[in-house]
Amino acid sequence: MITPPIIGTVTLRRALNRWPALVRRRAPQWWRHADVTVRDLPLGLLLFAVSFVPESHGTQVGGLPTRPLDAQALLVLALQSFPLVVRRRRPAVCLALVSAGFAVDQLLGYHSFASTALPIALLSAGAHLEQRRRTVAIVFSVAYVPLAVAFARLDPGEPPSELVTFYLSMVLAWGLGSWLRSTRVADSEHRLRIAEETRTAERTRIARELHDVVTHHVTAMVVQAEAARYLTASPERLDQSLTAVTDTGRRAIADLRHLLDLLNPDHGTGHAAEARTPPVGRLLTLVEQTRLAGQPVEFTEEGTPAESTGSADLVAFRVVQEALTNALKYAHGSRTSVRVRHAEKEIIVEVTTDGSGSGAGSPGGSGRGLAGLRERVDVLGGEFSAGRATAGGFVVRARIPAGSPS
Repeated sequence: MITPPIIGTVTLRRALNRWPALVRRRAPQWWRHADVTVRDLPLGLLLFAVSFVPESHGTQVGGLPTRPLDAQALLVLALQSFPLVVRRRRPAVCLALVSAGFAVDQLLGYHSFASTALPIALLSAGAHLEQRRRTVAIVFSVAYVPLAVAFARLDPGEPPSELVTFYLSMVLAWGLGSWLRSTRVADSEHRLRIAEETRTAERTRIARELHDVVTHHVTAMVVQAEAARYLTASPERLDQSLTAVTDTGRRAIADLRHLLDLLNPDHGTGHAAEARTPPVGRLLTLVEQTRLAGQPVEFTEEGTPAESTGSADLVAFRVVQEALTNALKYAHGSRTSVRVRHAEKEIIVEVTTDGSGSGAGSPGGSGRGLAGLRERVDVLGGEFSAGRATAGGFVVRARIPAGSPS
């Protein structure tokens, strides 16, 4: 005859799952940071104490009569209860000790409540054992054979099916632990994957910012420095050209410093967050910088910017910056038109470069800048296009919804 423990397997699993969370919510700070062996100690003490409560019975395998607790029973109860302290730190040791105590408990006929520790030890081993899991399962199964033979000899009337049923119930406890372990591993892998995707997205964003800042400023400085080589006969114009190179370098340093601030954990609070979106006046500064590099630029701005544009202003600035950089690199000297229109819920940007200058045409290079712009605009739910204009040259258009979060 097999009498199941008072706490069912499913109820026991739920209790084990909820107990740590309940303890974490209500326990003091020192308890939450205590070692797992300390936090598992109350469970062992509970099983040991409840075993002395009258009419409390645990698992009974076989038909042996129940024997009252005596001095020898204290050792048997302790052997089953207290190893639960290491059920997470040393699950194999816990299972071995609890199994030995359970065998003695059943063969002597105590049938104590502490025998409930066996399914707990099996569930814990299935959930926390990392190495030699198959070996432990085989050893436990082989060790059950002599125990079943002993039960059959002490109680010949006990049908073998009862012993098989008990073994299958213990296998179920192990299986529940294995399921908990696989769930925990899958959750851990999911968190790692999310963290890696977040890091990749952050690296991509920083690389995009670096491309926008460095490419534009360095391109402008190179063009300005090249032009200065032919102005040695005109000191005033040479001074203006070198001043433009210096100003461009200072702006590059300021933008790079701001970009490095993005890596600061405190970024996003106070003035750091406010400085992320360029003011409207920076578009005009950008155009003036490009003009100083020898590119004829016509700038038109229509409408009034909305009070809250989210990331739209920043993306619009980057679109104009990348388009002007490409104009300097691939259509230097060609007439370039920049048109920015502020609507109620969107910003429309159009940058057109004629094909009459030196090297005009479709931008070459890696295309990383335009691809980055397309991603920026797509994230905000806008539209982006870049290609040859009908009348020649190159045109970049972007419709950027305003008010979208960063």
